[in-house]
Amino acid sequence: MAMMDNKQKAQHRADQIQSFYDEVSQLESDKVLQLSTEQHAAVARFHEGLLKSLTEQFDIDTSSRQKQLSTGMKIASFIGALALAASVFFLFYQFWGYLTTPLQVVILIAAPLITLLFSYIVSRRESTGYFAKLLSMVSFACFVLNLVMLGQIFNITPSDKALLVWAAYGFVLAYAFDVRLLLAMGILSLAGFIAARVGTWFGLYWLYMGERPENFFIPALIIFSMPLLIKQIRYSGFMPIYRVFGCLLFLVPVLVLSNWGNGSYLPWSNSVIEGFYQLTGFVASAALIALGIRKQWPDVINTANAFFVLFLYTKIFDWWWEIMPKYLFFLVIALSSLLLLFVYKRIRLQSQLSGGGHA
Repeated sequence: MAMMDNKQKAQHRADQIQSFYDEVSQLESDKVLQLSTEQHAAVARFHEGLLKSLTEQFDIDTSSRQKQLSTGMKIASFIGALALAASVFFLFYQFWGYLTTPLQVVILIAAPLITLLFSYIVSRRESTGYFAKLLSMVSFACFVLNLVMLGQIFNITPSDKALLVWAAYGFVLAYAFDVRLLLAMGILSLAGFIAARVGTWFGLYWLYMGERPENFFIPALIIFSMPLLIKQIRYSGFMPIYRVFGCLLFLVPVLVLSNWGNGSYLPWSNSVIEGFYQLTGFVASAALIALGIRKQWPDVINTANAFFVLFLYTKIFDWWWEIMPKYLFFLVIALSSLLLLFVYKRIRLQSQLSGGGHA
């Protein structure tokens, strides 16, 4: 019996088995295929043993009801983590003034370590991983609070290096407990650190890195390239997160600069800068859509598609909102949407033909 190397592949195999039974049932109903009782029993025994093994090893969902319950558990663990982190935060501030400085330091250092220890213990005892993920998110919140409060206690000047430390801890927790939200937090912290450093190279104080959106272009390239440089096969859903955040960290600043030329480092007039980034937005979005189709990255296709539409409709608004009657303006929007539908339908058809028409 083939062994799976991660939960995502195991869940995909379980979904394939369910789809197989659905298709066989349909084929038998249409009188296309007829399996004997012995064949049905042999296939059922094999799948039963395989699903039992995969469930024991990865705690996968083997029915639609189990998937619904798992989705509910994910939502509950996310809300619970946010609420628990907020509770810890307000608890600190409620009684903080009554504690001595040494006790405050001990609590700040101990909180992330204790929650990290509990995360590890729970992950070893609980197969689903939901409680371990919840505790790991609380540990990250405590760690962030740790650095912020210690800086206030000892009157330390705020530094962008804190973002790098938060990123490192977020990545450690994300990969240790397979938590996609913490991976996102780590990516944002790393992007903030790199953007702050880029800003300081141009003489900008690091806290004002957002005033120059171009500071985020370098972290966007680095983060988008991470799955290409370091494979994430063992971690479910990590590669799309890198790619989506890489796209967002590039396309959002481009969208901002296409409407706000003052935020650019480029020594051109505002109109030229905005026109340049409008063109860049169209070209980059189209290129990412093409790349996503070629590599079969639906996350990249959807993200780039959304921004292509944003750039298009923003430009239509700039051109025609003031000079057109409102009914005509919205008619242009509708016709543009229909044109996009025809284009995407054509792309989809070409993709189906190149894929051979079957799985």
